[in-house]
Amino acid sequence: MTRTPVAVLASGTGTNLRALIEDSAAPDCPYRIAVVGSDRANAGALAIATESGIPTTVVPRRAHPDRESFDRAMLAALAPYAPDWLCLAGYMRLVTPAFLAAYPNRVLNIHPALLPAFRGLHAQRQAFEAGVKIAGCTVHLVSEETDAGPIVAQAAVQVLADDDAESLRLRILDAEHELYPRVVRWAAQGRIRLHGGRVAIAP
Repeated sequence: MTRTPVAVLASGTGTNLRALIEDSAAPDCPYRIAVVGSDRANAGALAIATESGIPTTVVPRRAHPDRESFDRAMLAALAPYAPDWLCLAGYMRLVTPAFLAAYPNRVLNIHPALLPAFRGLHAQRQAFEAGVKIAGCTVHLVSEETDAGPIVAQAAVQVLADDDAESLRLRILDAEHELYPRVVRWAAQGRIRLHGGRVAIAP
């Protein structure tokens, strides 16, 4: 089976990357992780990729004068691996229109809230402090506006009576680890279709 190459971009510990790596090891998985890229040389995600024999590339943000030149450098670093999809997994950079134009409707992101609620940073804490009874996570196509692209899939997490912000964050993270690999499989199978600004999942 020919598997679809994807690139994962991460800035942090790489827990969602690990979930994707574990999923990609399944014999029936339709995708493979061709490369892991980061803007931080000390990102834990890079160590996880190296342990798994996955190539890595680092493009330091401070080495570039602006977002546009940084994104061009990242795209150039990914190009030799010819990924069909880019998967942002804790990637702490806002991407530019030129970056998105290089992979039109082929950049995914996982966000720890039920969008369109609680966009931006610390979404789990935002949800907890708002007193919601249901929180969760969202996988969406990335657009120029932060956390506002078309929603592909969501998973709900009940807020328990004894939750605090940290326990809620961890249970949302567990949901992310289940949801993201499922959506990346859909992407690799060509099932994610965009119609009139909304996503439909083909059979």
